[in-house]
Amino acid sequence: MKKSLNKKTLGLAGAALVLTAGLSVGSAMAYFTTYTQVGGGVSLSLGTTSTIPEETVEDWTKHVTIQNTGDTDCFVRVRAFAGSQYESALVYSGENWNPAADDYYYYSEILSPGETSGELTIAIDNMDSDQDFNVIVVQESAPVIYDENGNPTGDWDHVMDSAQDSYDGNEEVGE
Repeated sequence: MKKSLNKKTLGLAGAALVLTAGLSVGSAMAYFTTYTQVGGGVSLSLGTTSTIPEETVEDWTKHVTIQNTGDTDCFVRVRAFAGSQYESALVYSGENWNPAADDYYYYSEILSPGETSGELTIAIDNMDSDQDFNVIVVQESAPVIYDENGNPTGDWDHVMDSAQDSYDGNEEVGE
């Protein structure tokens, strides 16, 4: 009886070893069949967008332009903030600048690298206070993406560049 028990144990151990080896060989063979070697190289650049706002102040009016200094096309938008008593008195004007529901003014043209937007003027209507105040201009840019029909649009969920500048009402104006 003891001899057959040893033969059974040895047989089971051998079968377990063969099954384990069979399972391992399958994954090793999969590795060897998918392995490949390549040569050469390709440079990949995702591109960046960088914009610089240019602001001048004359006669209580800000003149804003945006230059694309990056290496990809972009859309730009601008919004101005002032004290609560001046916020509703801000008046925007400029060719190709359009207001939107989010209180930003969007430049309707694509800015290619090196191009500058048209001018957006921001004035305060009925200036009747001698108090100091600031007008802060925030500009943002977004990469140009194309929909399934090939129409360009701005991806404002992925703002690439954002900058702000301010003008202190104490500074001399109209130089």
